[in-house]
Amino acid sequence: MKTSEKILFPILFLCVFLGALVVGLFIGARYGISVNRNSTSTISFAPAGSSGDKLNQFISTLDAMYVDSINVDSLVDDAIVDILAKLDPHSSFIPASDIEDVNSQLSGNFYGVGIQFSIMQDTVNVVAVIPGGPSDGTGIVAGDRIINVDDSLFVGKKITNEKVLHTLRGEDGTKVKLDIKRNGVDTLLHYVVKRGKVEVKSVDASLMLDKSVGYVRINQFGATTYSEFVSALAELRDKGANRFVVDLRDNPGGLLDAVIAMLNELLERGQMIVYAEGNHYPRANAMADGLGAFQKYPVVVLVNEFSASASEIFSGAIQDNDRGLIIGRRTFGKGLVQQQMDFNDKSAMRLTVARYYMPSGRCIQRHYKLGDTDNYYLDIFDRYERGELYNKDSVLTADTTKYYTVGGRVVYGGGGVMPDIFIPRDTSYYSKYYNAVFNLALPYQFAYHYVDMHRDRLKAYPTWQKAEDALKAANLLQEFRVYVKQRNGLEPNAEDAKCYKELQRWLISNIIRDARGDKDFFAIFTRDDPMVQLAVKKAHTLSTHVKQ
Repeated sequence: MKTSEKILFPILFLCVFLGALVVGLFIGARYGISVNRNSTSTISFAPAGSSGDKLNQFISTLDAMYVDSINVDSLVDDAIVDILAKLDPHSSFIPASDIEDVNSQLSGNFYGVGIQFSIMQDTVNVVAVIPGGPSDGTGIVAGDRIINVDDSLFVGKKITNEKVLHTLRGEDGTKVKLDIKRNGVDTLLHYVVKRGKVEVKSVDASLMLDKSVGYVRINQFGATTYSEFVSALAELRDKGANRFVVDLRDNPGGLLDAVIAMLNELLERGQMIVYAEGNHYPRANAMADGLGAFQKYPVVVLVNEFSASASEIFSGAIQDNDRGLIIGRRTFGKGLVQQQMDFNDKSAMRLTVARYYMPSGRCIQRHYKLGDTDNYYLDIFDRYERGELYNKDSVLTADTTKYYTVGGRVVYGGGGVMPDIFIPRDTSYYSKYYNAVFNLALPYQFAYHYVDMHRDRLKAYPTWQKAEDALKAANLLQEFRVYVKQRNGLEPNAEDAKCYKELQRWLISNIIRDARGDKDFFAIFTRDDPMVQLAVKKAHTLSTHVKQ
């Protein structure tokens, strides 16, 4: 799995659904939304005479009188965690040690060395050097392996993503020494990198799907997402796009300000975008101001079960205003608003303060019981067991109240956004062997290994099509089977033959990604993705009021 001082890929299919769900919830919990008010504020313990007085007295007494030395701050943190755990699933505590990493994701940048990395065989492998980042131009290249950091050994089973992130990130201008092992070089190479700003991009891809349909894929909603989104739409329009596909699959959400600004570009003056309300949170409306530059361009939005929070606001507003088509599967169902409150020790909590509502008046938050986060997190397995991911008729309607779009269509709340066109998961190629190798992340490792052996040749092809043709002619599947058998002893049987075509497609596209970058990868990805291809067809059926 590649990491760029952040996680880049969701892990595949059912046995890791829970892992991807936790990542989505973690981001959703940490990166809550707020409407028309400051998202952070500093708080301290409640004053004497308030409902928190007993807690203050208790802590003060422990600190002053307990028989042994104790870490009161740690006990307080634990108490806050325990209290929040008894509330909704999205209220959360952020330790001071994590706050910088948490906030940096949505700020659009962080300070580090600027590499994408993957941990394989207990070693940090450089997958790519981020263009314009601190390592760009130092001599570090993709395929390098980090052996020592600041003269200390940095390999072994104790090396984790978190440890790498905390080690390579740091204050702007500080230096870190990296000792590198490179294929074909007998001795270690030594580099000193000055940490600096590394941009975190929200738009993974923007490209033309045909002569008039532009495609934009968004991985989260952060501080720079709006500007990235508008720039992408403008560039695609200049290339001839007069309709757009917005891909929000696996997007866990983020800042509400970002999604409101993006929707404002698409909706007409006076149209409702979203509103929020809570017991101590007066209703706040977000309305389109009519100044958007893309109000007349047809839109198709792609979603799935891991599209959450701000992704659901985007798709729900498009649907409720009858602004475009939603294609995919029922979204996650997060309709709670968090507000960050900072403690004096730089830790923070994100407390749920309101619910947000779609323009039709529906809230898409799915059901939960206070303090019961386990069942809430396992909802994705319930969907799988009901067959919901494969059959539209198996989708539960948690709230039977009818809500109406601007055009009078019936929509429902209480459990995510149900797409206008349901697309089931394709399981035709799943097999025991296919599931096993992906659960062990072996295709990721093989792709990196193959690129490591053929990097120069793969980069030398003039186009990704030429690289793809060469890979199709190579005996990739046989090499992969040998690779897997040597490392894990797994071998396919006759029934696994149904997965070979998809496995080869996956290997080729990800080898090209590792060797040539995301742009070429997404060109292949969108060409081969049935949901994207359906979106193109449907986009052409939507009327446009834009003069060409």
